Amino acid sequence: MSLFNFLKKKKKPLAVTKALAGKEKKEDQPKAEKKVEARPLPEVKLAAKKPRKRILGKLSQILCSPHVTEKTTAAEKENKYVFKVLPRANKSEIKKAIEGLYGVDVIDVKIINIPKRRRKLGKQKGWRRGYKKAIVKIKKGQKIEILPR
Repeated sequence: MSLFNFLKKKKKPLAVTKALAGKEKKEDQPKAEKKVEARPLPEVKLAAKKPRKRILGKLSQILCSPHVTEKTTAAEKENKYVFKVLPRANKSEIKKAIEGLYGVDVIDVKIINIPKRRRKLGKQKGWRRGYKKAIVKIKKGQKIEILPR
């Protein structure tokens, strides 16, 4: 493509390169050396990296509420518990929150985003809220007391 020829490096003619080579030889001759004293470099203190600010500081805020239905109470026999969580929470934050609040060992965390839905009540139209739900599997033999008896 001849449109982009201006981007290519242009080769210098041989006469010019030979002339430049002769000049370099003259410059390579040793000159009178100057004494240069080495100064010590100033000490630079590196700032410690600040940890990323996340919502880990307040573990109880990550978990909104336990999600109690017939299906989730049946899942407790398999050591699976369901919680509504903040929409911006991720799996590792949810795991740390449950281990910190309930003192159990979390094996697995699965997350489900429930989308908002359009609903009608008579002539009124509106939206049902969406939320994020976390299914947490804990170590066998451990329990989480969701509803105190």
